[in-house]
Amino acid sequence: MNNSELKILVNKAVENGKLLDSSAKNITSWLDDNFLPEWALKSLVELFEQQAYEELNDRFFKPLSFGTGGMRGRTIGKVSAKAEIGNVSDKGTPEHAAAGANNMNDFTVARATAGLFNYCAKWLKESGSAEKPSLVIAYDVRHFSKHFCELSASVWNKLGGTVYIFDGARSTPQLSFSVRHLKTTAGIVITASHNPSHDNGYKVYFSDGAQVISPHAEGIVAEVNKVSWKEVGTLLDVDLNGVKIVEKSAEDAYVASIENCVIDKEVMSVNKPNVVFTAVHGTGASLCPTVMRYFGLEPILVEEQMVMDPRFPTVKQPNPEYAETLAMGIEKMKATDAECLMATDPDADRMGVAIKTRSGEIRLLTGNMIGSLLSEYRISQMKAKGIIQNPAKCTLIKTFVTSPLQDKIAHSHGLKCINTLTGFKWIGGRLTMYEKILNNAMGKDCSNLPYLQKAKLMQEHSTFFVFGGEESYGYLGTDLVRDKDANAAVIMFCEMMAYLKSQGKTVDEYLDEIYLKCGYYLEDLKSIYREGASGASEIQAFLKMLDETPMSEVGGVKVAKSINFAKDTIVDDDGVEITKEKFFFYTLENGYSFAIRASGTEPKIKFYAFGVENASNMEELTRAKLEARERLTAMLEALGDEFMKCCK
Repeated sequence: MNNSELKILVNKAVENGKLLDSSAKNITSWLDDNFLPEWALKSLVELFEQQAYEELNDRFFKPLSFGTGGMRGRTIGKVSAKAEIGNVSDKGTPEHAAAGANNMNDFTVARATAGLFNYCAKWLKESGSAEKPSLVIAYDVRHFSKHFCELSASVWNKLGGTVYIFDGARSTPQLSFSVRHLKTTAGIVITASHNPSHDNGYKVYFSDGAQVISPHAEGIVAEVNKVSWKEVGTLLDVDLNGVKIVEKSAEDAYVASIENCVIDKEVMSVNKPNVVFTAVHGTGASLCPTVMRYFGLEPILVEEQMVMDPRFPTVKQPNPEYAETLAMGIEKMKATDAECLMATDPDADRMGVAIKTRSGEIRLLTGNMIGSLLSEYRISQMKAKGIIQNPAKCTLIKTFVTSPLQDKIAHSHGLKCINTLTGFKWIGGRLTMYEKILNNAMGKDCSNLPYLQKAKLMQEHSTFFVFGGEESYGYLGTDLVRDKDANAAVIMFCEMMAYLKSQGKTVDEYLDEIYLKCGYYLEDLKSIYREGASGASEIQAFLKMLDETPMSEVGGVKVAKSINFAKDTIVDDDGVEITKEKFFFYTLENGYSFAIRASGTEPKIKFYAFGVENASNMEELTRAKLEARERLTAMLEALGDEFMKCCK
């Protein structure tokens, strides 16, 4: 069947109400540009012959776009064509990624890379630089990750740029560090983080090592949209001649940089915590144990999960926030009488933790709890060691949907707490701003100054970053990396445990101390998934309703204040106006609050709930925990009902 005959099938499907107009338009655009290899054309024909219209709509109803985490989508369809599956690898990877404008595949990856190159070339020229655009790429363990890395490198090289790739799978934070270390114009990491195994993604970093934000994000998208599918067709053959491999010295520099996250090396060497570690089949296996041993620790490994595998065969989903994902690690904890389990996700930017309590119970910590514990510990120790000398010029940075307990912790120590939109790119962008302020004040580039010297200067001339994080299990200890870093988070948590061990305290006891000092804070999250074109429509309809008619009460409790981040002007403590975004934040009359947003990387709507109760002793704290849980659960149920009403 040729392109013309396939167009007839497209038109018939639209006439019969089986294919969305937008899907037909995107399929026709592909066929008009006549760039598809034979296997891709055969795949589309197969899907039409099977009358797999829902699958075709999911693949073509919109072009794959950049969200809070970059570009992310399915590489393996819900329905796969035989021409795509082809020769399957020994780890279950089909021969070709699913063809579709809304999929992660050779076509969308090549197009994104060409657009990124064009933007970087334009930006360098406008900046007065004669340099060629340079790029470093990392990839995780997922289906097609290595292939997408090599394809992107090939495209960049063909277009005339300089490009570096790693000799194997590496973590996202290492990519962020490497952009700055190698002084490249941009960076890419091929990953879908903790998404299901059928997904993959493409995160873009700029020369500051942070994920792209405005104005670069919009500029890159504009350039990607200018790249014709015909041009994509000329870039699909992979040629790695001229592509450079990142040298070991760059990796060693990243490991050494993590030393700056350690405040008290002595306490960790004397009171080594007994910890279990699992990479859950991801890139944490490539470096995390090495980093731990670098600091004298002896991790107990969950060997079955240290094998990198895109199928993540021992878990349903490779997300370290889920109890079932940590099940094997918890069994290892019990068998070895370990004090703690730490787990990283596929690209090793997120870390989940389970601890042993005084009574011997094993307890999972939330991302909010981990961030709050590290915030209190690191601020206290930096003050004790004299690193923090001017608290008013120091800051924690967190997202609006991360626990307000961390605001309270920062303010109790006299620090600022800056809240950003969801996505670590906003935290990374703020670090770039602080560094620029220092560079301007000093009249030189201060990025490579020794950590303690830079900390002192930041407090004199700019703002010193103490710690940052988000509720979704991401944490950052220094500005040498501009994204969440599980390799460093593991070490920071081990140091805190060593300190608590020296004080005869357990982690849960330390957390209760924080609650008694700052108040009891409880957070929860409700996510409702709506996949495909119809699901996206339901989510957008709900957001539109909120935009036009804010809620006045939830579960019988009246709203005291509502903020619409798409319309209202919000200015933070740095005097920076928050970028407009479809994001809603409500505070109720009982002091509880919640936020609503659509995920930028997954097909779901998220409801973030926050509760707070006062407690001045352990008896009151026990009661506060029960009351907060009851009220928070009721609030989330009511919010879910509001969404379902809108969808009817």
